[in-house]
Amino acid sequence: MQSNLTTMRYFIITGISEDPQLQLPIFLLVLLIYLFILSGNMTILIACQDPRLHTPMYFFLGNLSILDMSCSTVTLHKILLCFIAGDRTVSFTACMVQIHMFGSLAGVNLLILMAMGYDRYVAICRPLRYHMVMSPGVCVTLASVCWVLGFLQVTPFTVIICGFSCYSSNEINHFFCDIVPVMKISCNDTSFLETLFFIEGLLTMILMPFLLTFASYIFIINAIIRIGTSSGRLKAFYTCSSHLTVVTLLYMTLFGQYLTPNLSGTLESKKLFALFNTAAVPLLNPVIYSLKNKDVKRALKNDSVPGQTPGKKFGYLDGPSN
Repeated sequence: MQSNLTTMRYFIITGISEDPQLQLPIFLLVLLIYLFILSGNMTILIACQDPRLHTPMYFFLGNLSILDMSCSTVTLHKILLCFIAGDRTVSFTACMVQIHMFGSLAGVNLLILMAMGYDRYVAICRPLRYHMVMSPGVCVTLASVCWVLGFLQVTPFTVIICGFSCYSSNEINHFFCDIVPVMKISCNDTSFLETLFFIEGLLTMILMPFLLTFASYIFIINAIIRIGTSSGRLKAFYTCSSHLTVVTLLYMTLFGQYLTPNLSGTLESKKLFALFNTAAVPLLNPVIYSLKNKDVKRALKNDSVPGQTPGKKFGYLDGPSN
């Protein structure tokens, strides 16, 4: 432990647990989860190369798979390295890079899910205009804006925290460098950063995409209710059920990770929420999107569908079955 440091050269990551007897089980579990994340999301990316899946939904799903693999690599790699090399230290520069990368990828993830919600809104509420509204150019522009905005939003936080020169400890009670636990060990005045984190981080980066995605589903549910047949309502619901499930899981973990009271008793629970966010959600995404998805299964098996031409753009009426 170090106190009143004027120059921080490295931090020590406590990890998920400090119990020596749990290190091997944790390592094996995280390794298994990480391998499943990589294989599952790579499978989605391979399936999305099929011409029949060159649609807005699968274009955004491909972006989501890249984000899941990247975010898991950024956060989980230290757990694996700690066990293999026995070194829990991380340099100051590497810690700042990890803070920036995790925050940026998480921000892009929320924005991509918001874009996917808009895609489902157009498909169900404006099916006749779907091909025109969600054209390839529009999809590429939306995805590009999500990636650029996601990385720009986190830049002010990284710049400010890089300027901190005093820390009461070099031990971070987490399994990766996240902005909140790093702020907790700083003896600099963090009031401005906390205010910025609340206004821009929680309200803009988390709450705004949540509200816009929620608004999309208000219109979607209203449109589904007005569908005349039960089979039509069921098909419309299945079209957005996978996305809705992923959105619900992700926001529940984010709210638990960042919006619960900052009490000492909740520190361990926040780590569990962070672990679920960075490991379980990316693991579940490929399962949720492809387990019952006939289009993905056909693409992986290279099966043809009678009457369906490669590269066909679809809305919810002739879209995938999730």
